[in-house]
Amino acid sequence: MFRQSIRRFATAAESASPYGIKVGKVQGKVNGFVGAIGNTPLIRLNKLSDETGCEILGKAEFMNPGGSVKDRAALYVIKDAEERGLIQPGGTIIEGTAGNTGIGLAHVCRAKGYKCVIYMPDSQSQGKIDLLRLLGAEVFPVPAVAYDNPENYNHQAKRHAERMENAVWTNQFDNTANRRAHIETTGPEMWAQTGGKLDAFTCATGTGGTLAGVTRYLKEVSDGQTECWLADPPGSVLFSYIQSGGKLSERSGGSITEGIGQGRVTDNLKQEINLITDALSIPDEESIKMVYRLLDEEGLYMGASTALNVVAAYQLAQKIGPGKTVATILCDGAYRYADRLFSKKWLREKGLDKAIPSHLEKYAVLD
Repeated sequence: MFRQSIRRFATAAESASPYGIKVGKVQGKVNGFVGAIGNTPLIRLNKLSDETGCEILGKAEFMNPGGSVKDRAALYVIKDAEERGLIQPGGTIIEGTAGNTGIGLAHVCRAKGYKCVIYMPDSQSQGKIDLLRLLGAEVFPVPAVAYDNPENYNHQAKRHAERMENAVWTNQFDNTANRRAHIETTGPEMWAQTGGKLDAFTCATGTGGTLAGVTRYLKEVSDGQTECWLADPPGSVLFSYIQSGGKLSERSGGSITEGIGQGRVTDNLKQEINLITDALSIPDEESIKMVYRLLDEEGLYMGASTALNVVAAYQLAQKIGPGKTVATILCDGAYRYADRLFSKKWLREKGLDKAIPSHLEKYAVLD
């Protein structure tokens, strides 16, 4: 089943214009917003590849129309609700999210004619709240409390859906349609784009959908040969969970990254947890350094979660040795985080200003 689906994502068929410009199938006409989700390029990270002797590739998920990898999950959780008859035309999609999933859902809802309701912690920036409202979503900022508190934003979103007719709580953390998106699209795309030569894959996880779905596909299509590593920020329990063979430990510390790290094994990740080769723990200092390296060396204006993924790919390339191909996820750009990542004051308050290489301090232009 998996091997046959690869053909759907091949980009080989190209037509040359009279001017010698080749246009691949994925660059052609698509049917509305949702048709533009996926089929993102793999970008070779030249400097890091040259340093390690490996091909280090980043899946350019920031090029999705909503600006992040979460467009894929947003599309599939709605698609799943439609397929199961849980939502009818004019219905309401409801989710608890602190970040990009809400933005993806708001876009897809507008494209499909659904109403969108988002619950989010009131600790999120006003800019993020304003963006969701601009996209037509009804937003409820609520106090930021732990998941086991009944007033957690996810539980409030669920109760809101239960009070309404023709409404669905999409439950991104435990709805395995999220994982399915990456089994059916992201994994096959990467395998086709590398011509079946992909030695290792790594990325961080929040809901678990990307890591689990890509891992499931790559393990199947490579007959288990592709290594799949979890990348984890400080404050998450997943690194210690993998390293200890399944013993969850208490959270310690925290991270400036948003939307990644976890205090539990979600349903999206649960089915693939035993397929994960190993895990890498990435300090915030390394993520900040990579934000600036990517901008200076590759021209890529990336957020901290993307930078963490690239640090993990770089470390993994060093572990497995030269001549190999390693891929990761460039999950979103820096546009939504610029007031922090490029602020001298904010980085200093977080004790991260010294993480910027001295010759790259020129990019920290905000006070």
